[in-house]
Amino acid sequence: MVTAYDAPSARVVSEAGADLILVGDSVAMVVLGYDDTLQVTVNDMAHHTAAVARTKPEAHIVADLPWMSYHVSAEETVQNAALLIRAGAQSVKLEGGRKRLPMIERIRDAEIPVMGHIGLTPQSLHAMGGFKVQGRHAEAARRLVQAAKSLSHAGCYAIVLEGVPVQVAEMVTEAVEIPTIGIGAGPHCDGQVLVYHDLLGLETRLAAKFVRRYADLDTLATEAVRCFADDVRSGAFPSSRESYHLSEVELAALGISGL
Repeated sequence: MVTAYDAPSARVVSEAGADLILVGDSVAMVVLGYDDTLQVTVNDMAHHTAAVARTKPEAHIVADLPWMSYHVSAEETVQNAALLIRAGAQSVKLEGGRKRLPMIERIRDAEIPVMGHIGLTPQSLHAMGGFKVQGRHAEAARRLVQAAKSLSHAGCYAIVLEGVPVQVAEMVTEAVEIPTIGIGAGPHCDGQVLVYHDLLGLETRLAAKFVRRYADLDTLATEAVRCFADDVRSGAFPSSRESYHLSEVELAALGISGL
């Protein structure tokens, strides 16, 4: 699974053969310039989901329910999930363990597939005291296993495990029959997810331990724009070959020659 937030990134992810596209609330940080994911609304997520869906990717589209879109009431939760489905998502993802079960069940009752997300849940960063690895102690590890089982029993079709020790992710993966998708959770999950901008090296401000950069597009893009600016300032761009020209007949009609 790879994130995408617009048509160009969705085309890349789909053509590369990813199984799932996550329209993540990480759009807040890597596209919209916010410091955390708490600033995006369900309307923001619908906007970006629609852009991804218009490309008609082969990959399954799952959209994040953002902070406070599934916390107030079951009715509002279902309405927000439906908004993302109408925008083009094929399932929705929400963060949290057993306390989210009533919301998950209501979404499932509306025939909308749900992906869970436990461990380090970025929407809870203030309650967790920041972006910190979860499940470091035995009791916390057991709670994560129980949370995963509860999400599975409630009807989630998969669970994202974020920011947990390798051994804990393996325990969770073995404890549930549905797929686990890891991010910062080691190699024993059934699948893995990375943010598009991280794996391509477009996001250079953050350097989480679990990120592997498969390209350095930030450097390439910066150099390309620098070359363009230099060519404009020097007069090298555009060239005659990159410009449109009137025919000789039209030039003569205008009384222009020698161009």
